[in-house]
Amino acid sequence: MPRSLFFLLLLASLVLSDCQKMTPFQSFLAENGTQYSLLVYNGQVLDGTGAPAVRADILVRNDSILFVGPVDTTLIAAEQVIDAKGQYVTPGFIDTHAHGDPLETPGFENFLAMGVTTICLGQDGDSPAVEDIRSWMQRVDSIGPGVNIVMFIGHGTLRELSGTAYKPIPAPQELARMEALLASALDAGCFGMTTGLEYTPGTYAGDAELLALAKVVGQQGGLIMSHVRNEDNDSIEASLQELLRQGQYCNVQVSHLKVVYGKGEERAEQILARLEEARQHTSFSVTADIYPYTASYTGIGIVFPQWAKPPNDYEKVKRERRADLLEFLHQKVMARNGPEATLFGTEPYAGKTLAQVSAEKGKAFEEVLLDIGPGGASGAYFVMDEALQARLLLDPHVMICSDGSPTMHHPRGYGSFAKIIQTYVEEKELLPLPEAVRKMTSLPAQTLGLPGRGLIKPGYYADLLVFDPQKVKAKATFSEPHQLGEGIDWVVANGKVAFQKGQWKARQGKVLRR
Repeated sequence: MPRSLFFLLLLASLVLSDCQKMTPFQSFLAENGTQYSLLVYNGQVLDGTGAPAVRADILVRNDSILFVGPVDTTLIAAEQVIDAKGQYVTPGFIDTHAHGDPLETPGFENFLAMGVTTICLGQDGDSPAVEDIRSWMQRVDSIGPGVNIVMFIGHGTLRELSGTAYKPIPAPQELARMEALLASALDAGCFGMTTGLEYTPGTYAGDAELLALAKVVGQQGGLIMSHVRNEDNDSIEASLQELLRQGQYCNVQVSHLKVVYGKGEERAEQILARLEEARQHTSFSVTADIYPYTASYTGIGIVFPQWAKPPNDYEKVKRERRADLLEFLHQKVMARNGPEATLFGTEPYAGKTLAQVSAEKGKAFEEVLLDIGPGGASGAYFVMDEALQARLLLDPHVMICSDGSPTMHHPRGYGSFAKIIQTYVEEKELLPLPEAVRKMTSLPAQTLGLPGRGLIKPGYYADLLVFDPQKVKAKATFSEPHQLGEGIDWVVANGKVAFQKGQWKARQGKVLRR
């Protein structure tokens, strides 16, 4: 063998031997260099899968996680360093059902303070009333929202844009228009469609219309999220079944799962069994989200009959059917735990119960409602059972949402995710922390079809939280609903710090497209 070839082989052998002795981190550095934008070290990492925490460090460059594992900090340089000693590091939380207008309140500090880095908008069948949702998304991106935004197109909005509005059955050309608008929104990056079948105009839609739209959603791999037609205890199964019929054609999710007037864990088990049965008979996903409060929040129209709401003339109804309307309102409110269980969230009665307003005005509560009208107020309604809702929350297919906004007069918009940790993980010990984190990260990311989010993993976007769960507190109350959550010390969105120790830093979010 020529001497030169011998030495080349010897050198290659020595290099190979040295490489075999390199640690995973050294091998990583050899390929990726030593300069990084963010280092999070000394923390216990909960990766979002539900697995136990592991001691690990995280290296980020720009918006992406590059390395998870032991880091020799003497070998790298980072523009920002977060010492997570004594704390957990998790993916940013994903709120699957939220509200707000990013063009009016782009900061979304209420979500950031409780660890939410991504929110889903366009809920309950109501999305921006524009035919070109793509241009609306571009406007949002141009101002830079505080959180990542996942958009859905609203079914009620489709009805309005198509000219269907309040018609029980759309004309063929109107249905075709709805289908075309839906397909266009999905092409633009929307993740699916939402329905609000308890609200107008969605309540007028029938099976044929909803199934036709479900087929469009399914053809593009999207998801239907539904505020189902009736959440009352005696109607919830039929309402779920309506959504599950759409689940023949696409993935479906029950929004803010609840059983109004239902009681106890056994009733929750019955509802969950219905969903599990459907799961066994479809190739599509069947999931739900829930918020950790026993009071809902919506417009006061929820207690009015359909015949008193649009497109009907309310003033005419008051004149011609006053006695019928008063009787209906009285019976409806009493069935919803009485006037003490309705708490107004809008002026001039914000923070007062219907019973209090009734007493102040010296008139029956149904008369107060008659004067306000179905579109004149919003409020919280204490109509749910804690034991039942807690059992629903524990189901592995149920994720967490807030159904809140920066302006809503309900603590869920400022407290939901913090309350999961404070109440259900720390105080009641119903959820192990790794499972709670899974419900708020990888489960929604998987359900939404959101690649690169929801896990702490090389190649994923750097949406990260650093916190001590024992210090996480939901400060918002029904009397003071706009108090920011506490205890999430660091919130990183797309690789940059957005919120730090109670202080907003910068808007680091963007519109995510399917």
